[in-house]
Amino acid sequence: MRKTLNTYIFKEIPPPFLVGMCTFTFVLLMGRFLKLAEMVVEKGVPFADVLWMVIYLLPSFWLFTIPMALLLAILLAFGRLSGDSEITAMKSCGISLYGMLPPPMIFSLFACAACLWVTVYAVPWGNSSFKKLLIEVAQASAGVVIKEKVFNDAFPGMVIYAETFTQKGQTMSGIVIHDERDPKEPATIFAKSGALLADPQAHSIEFHLNNGSIHRSTETGSYRMVDFQEYNLRVSLAKPGGNQNKSEEEMTLEELIHPPAGRYKPKELLSMQLEYHSRLALPFACFVFTLLAMPLGIQNRRSGKAAGFSLSIGVLLLYYVALSAFKALGERQLLSPVAACWAPNLLFLILGAYLFHKTANEQPLPLTEGFARLGAFIKSRFARKGAR
Repeated sequence: MRKTLNTYIFKEIPPPFLVGMCTFTFVLLMGRFLKLAEMVVEKGVPFADVLWMVIYLLPSFWLFTIPMALLLAILLAFGRLSGDSEITAMKSCGISLYGMLPPPMIFSLFACAACLWVTVYAVPWGNSSFKKLLIEVAQASAGVVIKEKVFNDAFPGMVIYAETFTQKGQTMSGIVIHDERDPKEPATIFAKSGALLADPQAHSIEFHLNNGSIHRSTETGSYRMVDFQEYNLRVSLAKPGGNQNKSEEEMTLEELIHPPAGRYKPKELLSMQLEYHSRLALPFACFVFTLLAMPLGIQNRRSGKAAGFSLSIGVLLLYYVALSAFKALGERQLLSPVAACWAPNLLFLILGAYLFHKTANEQPLPLTEGFARLGAFIKSRFARKGAR
């Protein structure tokens, strides 16, 4: 009987989990969709390249959507079981809430394993492949990274502004370029017009500027200005496969925890440690969300799927607000990277264990009790007004 019951509960979880994965992934992808669509419509980037960019972005989304979808799935699954009085029937047969815990925990184990695979292998591969493809696209069409009337910072150490930009001829006007690639002598370049020329062989882009001036300052406080009629500014793009150009999101866990000595500044090393521990903390949030979602789903039995979805969004917002807050404390070195990244899991684990214990003992949760009192108060107020 127990095996049949565990299988029955387990089968309730995959359908809403898949729906949650598709929904949350689509919502996150919508933030990038407009920019990707613009690359096809305005910049002339081949649709196949944009499709590959979407594929490369998916792993970084899955790192978040797997725990999110698991929370939603267990909320809806246990909300359905409770709403149909199946939880009550199980309890009448002597099965406590602790006895119902193995099926969702087993599913969360699979979700955690999938999330670990994503963070160890898929995220570095996806981010590095996305950057490599973006460089190739930029080499084929230099204007992909330039947008008129916008301060473009796509090139490391540079900010580029163009009043107008013509995609067909790759020409610009009203150009301002702030170049900080040499921190000792930053320069600001003004030009009335110019054009872009990609050089795929040299992995670079060249700005052909006309009728302008170069303003350069030094550490000693001196200032120089040079007027020009024609000036060529070459910008080197990162060569694919170069480890020295990898960002934190592109690095593997091994590269994050054992970076080459002397290559990175202390602030960069701190960011790498935070990235390392946050990648490990997110998969284990699957277990935390499971423990938290079961009691919330049971207490939410009569509110339907829409309320279950809203409740999951509320819990996720609280979790990611806590995640961002503790990460900020870690960046300011008020907490160690381990404490900053794992503290949200610990806090929500304590909350989940408390709610689980209350529900297992058939005690109302403080949250639902508070909402019930608020609803009764509002109802009584409207009843008094109606009586008058």
